[in-house]
Amino acid sequence: MTNMRNFMTTIKFTMLAAMLSTIFCLPVFTTQASAATTHTPVLFVHGLGGSSSNFMYIKSYLLSQGWSQDELYSIDLPSKNGTQVMNAPAIRSMVDDILARTGSSKVNIIAHSMGGANSLYYILNYGGAEKVDKLITLGGANRLTTGTAPAGIDMTSIYSINDQIVSNYLSIVDGANNIRIAGVYHVGLIFNSYVNSLVLNALQE
Repeated sequence: MTNMRNFMTTIKFTMLAAMLSTIFCLPVFTTQASAATTHTPVLFVHGLGGSSSNFMYIKSYLLSQGWSQDELYSIDLPSKNGTQVMNAPAIRSMVDDILARTGSSKVNIIAHSMGGANSLYYILNYGGAEKVDKLITLGGANRLTTGTAPAGIDMTSIYSINDQIVSNYLSIVDGANNIRIAGVYHVGLIFNSYVNSLVLNALQE
């Protein structure tokens, strides 16, 4: 009788082990992206004292041109005074999150003022070279980071001769498509219809 009980107990444990093995060996299916996109997603990076809301005008324009809400993202940088070693890691985290959300392999960055320098710092020092397709700067303080466009990045620098905040010298980058305009002040670069059309062209090239 004891042997029978031991045998039945062994059978029960064997069946339980088999069931657990089956459960834990089942394939796990995960969602690769929560928002599949048609366009390469865009990340907007603000400048000194700015915020993610600075790009509402450009966002609205791109929405009218066929981009979706799931393709347009903004970041609020932790250092409002543009500290590179604080802002570059934040940009990296945001880019990685966007890629995970959309399933895209790369992002495009549109950056204003010091956001240009911060974005370049991210690209050159925090792995962004493999994750950024296009970088478009608006009155970017680019040369605070580098005077040469990063290899493999399609960079456009749009700047105005009427910019009284960031000198044109800081915006011009060797190897970039440097576009000089007139009649637009520094803050106006993110609220100007002509600049919007230049941004659209740069994204579509």
